[in-house]
Amino acid sequence: MIAFVSGPVAALAPDAAVIEVGGVGIAVQCTPDTLSRLRVGTDARLATSLVVREDSLTLYGFADDDERQVFELLQTASGVGPRLAQAMLAVHSPDALRLAVSTGDEKPLTAVPGIGKKGAQKLLLELKDRLGEPLGGGGPAAREAGAAPAAGWREQLHTALTGLGYAPREADEAVTAVAPQAEESGAAPPPLPQLLRAALQTLNRAR
Repeated sequence: MIAFVSGPVAALAPDAAVIEVGGVGIAVQCTPDTLSRLRVGTDARLATSLVVREDSLTLYGFADDDERQVFELLQTASGVGPRLAQAMLAVHSPDALRLAVSTGDEKPLTAVPGIGKKGAQKLLLELKDRLGEPLGGGGPAAREAGAAPAAGWREQLHTALTGLGYAPREADEAVTAVAPQAEESGAAPPPLPQLLRAALQTLNRAR
């Protein structure tokens, strides 16, 4: 098993990063939140999980070991493969998922693309004794884990987009495009990964 990769970031894409390790570029599938923390040319260390299929070897990368562990535990539930597990972590932090499962709250799970009401109920049953309690204690802060600060989401999103290689002008246009989505929720904007995903969709449509 490849537990982690460490080295300079050679390239970034909307869903992956290329990390140079010993002169070899290793492609690592990452969530938008993880990608937003990386910069081309700077060193990075990603915890990784290798998924082996008959026709492919895919390496998934995470900001830390806890996120990787949750990624692997999510796949112990029937019907959850690496793509869906990664989508769950793209929408929610590990603690937010623990909180949802420990309290039997299906609403956060149905916010993940590909998970309906019945699927969420099934996941709550299967994961109840696997994810454990929120490491942060399960209070209101854990429930809002991953949310972008009300006053700073524009700057965070702009930085994430330029870090992915988009021009400042393109980043400005994408931030403007998702502003209604961010501001309609009032004082608590959606999590940064959700905003970043919406912004990337806007940029892809424009090209």
